[in-house]
Amino acid sequence: MNLSFPILKEYTYLNTANSGILSTNLAEWRTQHDEAFMAGGSLFKMESMPLITELRNNIAKHFGSKPENTYLVQNFSIGFNILLNGLDRNHRFLLLEEEYPSVSYPIMSMGFDYDSVPIDKKLEENIINAIEEFKPTILAFSMVQYISGFRMDDDFIQKLKTTYPNLLLVGDGTQFLGTATFNFEKSGLDALIGSGYKWLLAGYGNGYVMLSDQMKDAIYAKNKLANLPTAPFLKEKDHLSMCFEPGHLDTLNFGTLNESLKYLSAMGFDEIEKTTQTLSNQARLALNARGLVPDWMLDRKYQSTIMSMPLDQKTVDKLAAAKILASPRGAGTRISFHFYNTEEDLIQLLEVLDGKN
Repeated sequence: MNLSFPILKEYTYLNTANSGILSTNLAEWRTQHDEAFMAGGSLFKMESMPLITELRNNIAKHFGSKPENTYLVQNFSIGFNILLNGLDRNHRFLLLEEEYPSVSYPIMSMGFDYDSVPIDKKLEENIINAIEEFKPTILAFSMVQYISGFRMDDDFIQKLKTTYPNLLLVGDGTQFLGTATFNFEKSGLDALIGSGYKWLLAGYGNGYVMLSDQMKDAIYAKNKLANLPTAPFLKEKDHLSMCFEPGHLDTLNFGTLNESLKYLSAMGFDEIEKTTQTLSNQARLALNARGLVPDWMLDRKYQSTIMSMPLDQKTVDKLAAAKILASPRGAGTRISFHFYNTEEDLIQLLEVLDGKN
């Protein structure tokens, strides 16, 4: 494994929630791509454009979306802002407290009416109560919270959609997609938007948007009244791809996501989920025993690969000295486990926390 990811020879990498790492195979592919571009110029670019369609189809295939409802964007923030810009300003949003700023800020700054609910052991009850009282038209949330690692309950999302079919459910998949098996069409979500640089290990500058038919109907109503451009190079564009994909799509960045998807899918997202959940659950129990993870987080049916520990600065410095990479987030230190992490990584972490290293 270290041969594929050289950084693992130097560090105990518990920081995928901050940034995924680049494999030697992907680095080689990127070098070959740019060498071909250097040699072929526009000829290479024309020949490589089918890669974009291939990626869109691969996302749809592996994550259960419709290809015609799948769009490519440079990152979550761009995709989410494009979605918001296509909505009527009368929509009312329900948010979670301490949400990722790229989710909450654009909703607030664009002037949408909104309310928020606290994340605690009664989250599902809090959401239901807020829906009944505030009457939101859209619930927007991170599938996995970036600070605490709290993961939304898959069954609850489906239940919400069944109970409130007109409520649009929008998820940020950046800290989720790549950690588990997932089928968008069966999820109950109306939109899943995310970046590829974390758990999909695809470097920077690539992301995705998956939409339900219901969401497609709800956005950019005025744009759909305009005639589409007739230029030959835009002949395959529809009204929404003109919004989500308005300019060129870089074959280097999106090609990297395509190659990484091939790698991860060959490994199997079910195997990745089994590996990461086993190690993350071990870590959660061990940290709970040390008073670093609350009891109620252990009772969740669906768990993420991220957790946050309230550590003093002295312990944080010890982690850094031991070459354990983690991130300060909120009031704690965030760690995360991907398939390349091992039980030895967890043991090393616990030894530092216990003052043995």
